[in-house]
Amino acid sequence: MSKVLLVDDDVELSSMLREYIEQEGFEADVANDGEAGVAGALTGDYAIVVLDVMMPRLGGIEALRRIRAHSQVPVIMLTAKGDDVDRIVGLELGADDYVPKPCTPRELVARLRAILRRTQDVSPADVASGPLVAGALQMWPQMRRAQWRGEPLELTSTEFNLLELLARSAGRVVTKAELSEQGLGRPLARFDRSIDVHLSSIRHKLGPRPDGRSWIETVRGLGYQLIRE
Repeated sequence: MSKVLLVDDDVELSSMLREYIEQEGFEADVANDGEAGVAGALTGDYAIVVLDVMMPRLGGIEALRRIRAHSQVPVIMLTAKGDDVDRIVGLELGADDYVPKPCTPRELVARLRAILRRTQDVSPADVASGPLVAGALQMWPQMRRAQWRGEPLELTSTEFNLLELLARSAGRVVTKAELSEQGLGRPLARFDRSIDVHLSSIRHKLGPRPDGRSWIETVRGLGYQLIRE
């Protein structure tokens, strides 16, 4: 059973969300302020964290910053509907996805399952297979581990999903719709910049090619491709 930490100062909402997701087969705890949320997230007891942006004492953005300084636990941000600034900042700091408030419990559960499906599903064939190799990149999907030029590559859950998709099609274009559906677990929405922000973070972590260009190229009108050496 996956254990979820809900961090939200809205006691009524968090209680309702907790009741719903527990009916859907999850185990859930609630923290009603950012400081308690950070402390809980860093215990290692939770498979995923749902973090509200607007909270007293310690806001969600700063809470996420503190979590990411020590942990890559998957994080879904709850953001005000239409607040693109908080949404983008959260993604840039390493949030795996976001859900705009007010949200339905059903939508939140769908996002939880989409992220956890990729982080927890491990088949015997995956365990027995060797690493996925694309040039200087090596990935072990079964262990959620990656190396770049022989050095550990620290990735969030969603970054790992997206880079794995690109690595499996290295040298070929992967559409933005495919990345959203297979990497985020949801259809691509109009004006959604999540993929762009996640890929920007991955590009930064990989660094530039010798000629100064990116290892992940944007193919205008089509999608993205990971360049082979």
